[in-house]
Amino acid sequence: MNLAAFDLNLLKVLDALLIEGSTTRAASRVGLSQPAVSAALGRLRTALNDPLFVREGAALRPTEFATALREPIRAHLSGLEQTLAGAGPFDPAECDASFRISGSDYFSVMLLPALMQRLGKLAPNMRLSFVDLVHPGNLHEMGRMDVDIALPCTHNIPSKIAAEPMFWSAWQVVARVDHPRLLRSDIGEGDDIPIDLYCDMDHVVFSSEGRHASYEDQVLSTLGRSRRVALSVGSFRDLYETVAGSDLLAVLPGTLARAVARRFRLTTHPVPFSMEPALLWVAWNRWQTDDPAHRWLRGEIANLLRHLKDVDRSLPNSTEDCNASVRAAE
Repeated sequence: MNLAAFDLNLLKVLDALLIEGSTTRAASRVGLSQPAVSAALGRLRTALNDPLFVREGAALRPTEFATALREPIRAHLSGLEQTLAGAGPFDPAECDASFRISGSDYFSVMLLPALMQRLGKLAPNMRLSFVDLVHPGNLHEMGRMDVDIALPCTHNIPSKIAAEPMFWSAWQVVARVDHPRLLRSDIGEGDDIPIDLYCDMDHVVFSSEGRHASYEDQVLSTLGRSRRVALSVGSFRDLYETVAGSDLLAVLPGTLARAVARRFRLTTHPVPFSMEPALLWVAWNRWQTDDPAHRWLRGEIANLLRHLKDVDRSLPNSTEDCNASVRAAE
C-alpha cells in the first residue's frame, strides 16, 4: 500500500469501529455523523483490500485482519497523542482526561470513596467511569471493551496485558448475627465454625456468570466434602445483603467482610479449611503504559489498594512469575 496516498485520519475511524463494533457509536466517539463513518469504512475496505467487518445482527464483527490491526493502531494513536501533548511535566490539576475502570463492587466499597477524595483534591477535572468487572478470562479484550484499567482477582494474567500485583486478601465466612444454628452451637463473632456444620448449611456465592460452584467447592471436593449452594448472585453487595436477611452463609474477602459487618449486622468467622488467598491486580493495556495521566492514576490506585493487604505474603515480581507458579501447582 502507498502510505503517501492513505488518509491517516481513517485510522481514528478504524480504531473507533474496533472499540465500539457499531458505526453509530463509533461516529459519536470521533465526532462524525454515522453516514460519514460508513463512508470512511468503505474507503478503508478499499485501501486495505479487506472487508474489515462483517455484520452480525446489529453489531459489526471484525475480520481476522482487522483484529490483528487493533492493538498496533491503538498503540500508535496513543503514542501520537502523548507526543502531541508535549513533554512537559504532568500536572494532575490541569488534566481533564476520562478513564474507564473495570472491577467488582468490592472496589465500590474499598477503593472508590477514597480515590474520589484524592481526585477531588489533586485532579478535580479528571472523570472516571466504573463499569462491570471484566472476567479474568477476557482481560486480553480490555482494549476492545474500551476499558483503561481493570482490577481483577486472578492468578493468571494474559501476557499481552500489563499488570502489577497489589495485595493478597484472606477469605472469611459471614453469617447474620442471630443465625439460629450458630446460636444453638454457641458460635459467636470470630469463632470457628466446624467444617461438618459448615457443609451442612446452605450457602450463597458470588458469580458474575451465575454459576453455583465456586473456588470453595473445588477445595471442598479435594477434601471429599461438599455443600449446598442455594443461590448465586452477581455482586458482593447482593451477597452480604442476602446473608444479612437469611440463614445462608457466604465467603467474602476478609477486608470487605470486616468493612460491612457492623452496618449489616454480620458475624465473621475463619474459613474452616485452607483456601489460597485472593490476589488482586491493577491491569491495563500495554499501549497506555507511558501515558502520563494513565500512569498517574494507576499510581494513585496502587497507593490506596496496597493498604488493604491482610496476608503477609510476598507478591510475584511479574505476571510471568505468577503464571509460572500457577502452572507448577497444576
